[in-house]
Amino acid sequence: MGHPGRTELVELPCRALLVDVDGVLVDSDASVALSWSRWARERDLDPAEVLGTVHGRRTADTVALLVGPDERARALAAVDRYELEDVGSTTALPGAAELLGQLPAGAWAVVTSGRRELATARLAVAGLPVPAVSVCGEDVPAGKPDPAGYRRAAAELGLPPGDCVVLEDSPPGVAAGTAAGATVVGVSERALASGARLVVRDLRGLTWTGSGLGVDSGALLRS
Repeated sequence: MGHPGRTELVELPCRALLVDVDGVLVDSDASVALSWSRWARERDLDPAEVLGTVHGRRTADTVALLVGPDERARALAAVDRYELEDVGSTTALPGAAELLGQLPAGAWAVVTSGRRELATARLAVAGLPVPAVSVCGEDVPAGKPDPAGYRRAAAELGLPPGDCVVLEDSPPGVAAGTAAGATVVGVSERALASGARLVVRDLRGLTWTGSGLGVDSGALLRS
């Protein structure tokens, strides 16, 4: 795009951003690995196989894949507890604080597969704000890739999903934002496995222009 050595700003018109938490705003990978590995070993499961199922899914949905019905409530309570205990290693991802600091009130919402208590704790530990609108795993009847979370967040902002840009790292999250009718920007190399047309390395190349999201072409991994 453009001349070698130069970057251009691609603007995606929108009125609000709908943003995933883990892998987009915060790096919780170490915390996730610690909590879920501990949980897996207690149940004689392979931690590597378990970790391959968790990204972009609600905790309850992951537990349902791995544990029989009679054990699910106890198993879910255990991993919920471990994730809160291990939240201290969470850090803000590059560009997150800067982008959020540009957004006016009511111009963004969080949409996460995590529980509200966990999402709020991770944002707080990372030093990031919690928006007025947060749609969390317990707020929707089905998790990503179901679009319910993104549709609800847009509605709570008073907007149709088509007036929003979604920032997502996981393939289920990208699929959810797309199915909701929003424009989706994939974030990180993880999003290269998704159907997102635009994928950026992180949030450092993103700016709020007042009429939409500006994407520096130098930040693109795929366009």
